[in-house]
Amino acid sequence: MISTDLLAEVEDAGLNASSVPQQRWMDGWLVRCSAGKAKRARCINALAASRRSLDDQLAACRELYAQAGLPLLLRLTPFSQPADLHRQLDARGWHRFDETLVMVRPALGAGTAGQEPGAEALGLQAEPAGPAAFAEAAGRLRDSSEREVAAHAERLRLSAVPYEGRVWHERGDPVACGQFAREGRWAGLYDIVVAQPRRGAGIATALCASLLAEAAAQGARAAYLQVGADNAAALAVYRRLGFAEGYRYHYRCADPADAH
Repeated sequence: MISTDLLAEVEDAGLNASSVPQQRWMDGWLVRCSAGKAKRARCINALAASRRSLDDQLAACRELYAQAGLPLLLRLTPFSQPADLHRQLDARGWHRFDETLVMVRPALGAGTAGQEPGAEALGLQAEPAGPAAFAEAAGRLRDSSEREVAAHAERLRLSAVPYEGRVWHERGDPVACGQFAREGRWAGLYDIVVAQPRRGAGIATALCASLLAEAAAQGARAAYLQVGADNAAALAVYRRLGFAEGYRYHYRCADPADAH
């Protein structure tokens, strides 16, 4: 059983690792308006109770998101405030979508990589990638728009939490990518993507093991990640690597079309 205090540390680390330039504090809410693909960079986190009514708070945020050309999304976690916010949104008919697991590996060590093969054993070349190169590779693997790739690169370039990005490629074509953000004892795995035709061949497991080993070598003692609750293949990979479910969160929107 993972303690609530430890999970609160993980939530803080995840918020710090996904910070964006286009964010502000609004009466207890952390409001993010990045144009990137990741919803965690373009949603609201209700971290404290607001002084004004929920409807007034939503109206103020709706204007901001309209100006940014983005849908208004809320991210609800076990730490969201007020504690009954989900019920208040239910009463307003807000749509719930994208349930996500936050998984935790409380201890990393010298054997973090285990027996997983490296990139070379899989016939691939591994290279470090800066913000622009990493965002470009991840964008190609995810079929992201130019706007999403640019926002991703900007977020990485300006992040207060150091990122280490890696791209595994074959003759110059990206096959997989992933990165970790390290803050104190925590390393968060992000942007783990494998090209569709190459999935199921052990590349994701090997890549994550490599990233965890590097994070441990740099001083990380524990790790976390976020994964869709319906992503059975990824869940199998992460459980094999020693991760266990810590808590879940989901997103809310007023218009179901905004979920897509």
